[in-house]
Amino acid sequence: MRRTRHYIGGKQTSGSSGRAGPVYDPATGEQAGEVDYASAADVDAAVASAAAAFGEWREVPLSRRSEILFAMRDLVRGHIRELSEIITAENGKVLGDAEGEVLRGLENLEFACGIPSQLKGERSDKVSHGIDVHSARYPLGVVAGITPFNFPAMVPLWMFANAIACGNCFVLKPSEKTPSASMLLAGLWQQAGLPDGVFNVVHGDREAVGRLLAHPQVAAISFVGSTPVARHIYATAAACGKRVQALGGAKNHMIVLPDADIDMAADAAVSAGYGSSGERCMAVSVVTPVGDVAGPLVDAIAARIGKVKVGPGTDPHAEMGPLVTREHRDRVAAYLDSAAADGAVVVADGRDLAAPEGGFFLGPCLVDHVRPDMKIYSDEVFGPVLSVVRAASFGDAIRLVNENRYGNGVAIFTRDGGAARRFEDAVDVGMVGINVPIPVPVAFYSFGGWKDSLFGDLHMYGPDGIRFYTHGKVVTTRWPDPSTSTVDLGFPRTR
Repeated sequence: MRRTRHYIGGKQTSGSSGRAGPVYDPATGEQAGEVDYASAADVDAAVASAAAAFGEWREVPLSRRSEILFAMRDLVRGHIRELSEIITAENGKVLGDAEGEVLRGLENLEFACGIPSQLKGERSDKVSHGIDVHSARYPLGVVAGITPFNFPAMVPLWMFANAIACGNCFVLKPSEKTPSASMLLAGLWQQAGLPDGVFNVVHGDREAVGRLLAHPQVAAISFVGSTPVARHIYATAAACGKRVQALGGAKNHMIVLPDADIDMAADAAVSAGYGSSGERCMAVSVVTPVGDVAGPLVDAIAARIGKVKVGPGTDPHAEMGPLVTREHRDRVAAYLDSAAADGAVVVADGRDLAAPEGGFFLGPCLVDHVRPDMKIYSDEVFGPVLSVVRAASFGDAIRLVNENRYGNGVAIFTRDGGAARRFEDAVDVGMVGINVPIPVPVAFYSFGGWKDSLFGDLHMYGPDGIRFYTHGKVVTTRWPDPSTSTVDLGFPRTR
């Protein structure tokens, strides 16, 4: 049975808490390993290692940092298959989804490779007589990331690529359900030439998280997870004087107008709703057909559900794998009963799936005639469940999106450019897709929602990531009057 330890100061280190947690293979339901849980003392050791490394790392020239980042980029690219297999083994998603995750994370390393350009300041000469002004950005020090089970490689790469490029030292607390990808990444950082202590990994539960939030030497916290936890992370860390970006939950709508291509919209709903078993914060969870398109669209989605092959993530023919734990699978499935009791129509019940024995499987689920007052709509289900909330008009669809407490992602399917332009402007959501069901920004933009989907001022990765992980400094310089100089400058003493 695999044992996952911490990574502190360039070495794998056993925990001192005496506690450990199970790591399961979601496809079989069997325990495949265990992971050490960090004590407060273990977290202190990781932070101390990072703090000790910071003084030298911040002085490393940008060109050298970029060399290390390029080396890390090449190493991650060379280990895509190994990383993907680790993700599939612990998360359950199919290998194709796991490879896609690594590739999207790799984009953030590639963005960070350009750190010499990203950290360029500004300069203004002669703002007044003999006075120049310039700006610069400086690293914060020790920063930490707390990441979820559903993207054990991509989300850490969202955080630590920019953080380390900017000159910070990083402590990662990954999900205890999927701990192994972070350890492989730690080893790759070492091979890339990153000095020991710049990147550290501690595993665990609330004790580890609580110590990171309160530790006086941790300057900033990045978090991705559910909204209740994001709110707690933000309030607790901010009260301790830290910078915080805490990304919370989502209820992503896909609006389908009557003029949309039905086949295109149905394909998008199936891939965006059931890919990675719906365990992603950008998954479409609500399909909102407008007017008479509802019936044909629901029929088209239902016809495709039976063709989705569900199986172990290692099966090359599988399109959807199991959920991460038995408890989570059962929680998601329970929403089907509550929806039916509330008057919704369960068109496809994923519990009827003939799935492999023992695994945490739930097939694609489709629930029609859902209303906003139902629990299946108000909660973040985080599983392979598509709810259909019908709208009588375009305006009703926009109101539905804007009245929802989440504002992470939204999509619209239409051929009408005017309607798309109006929608883009009117919705209170941070990321918008037009005929794109999962509008995750590329690495040189930034990722983040509005309302209860984000706590903090700056979004994740991209330009906002550079700003989050640095302090701005402005320097105002007064130069002496050149006419008073005794040095022969060889040209007139005027400015």
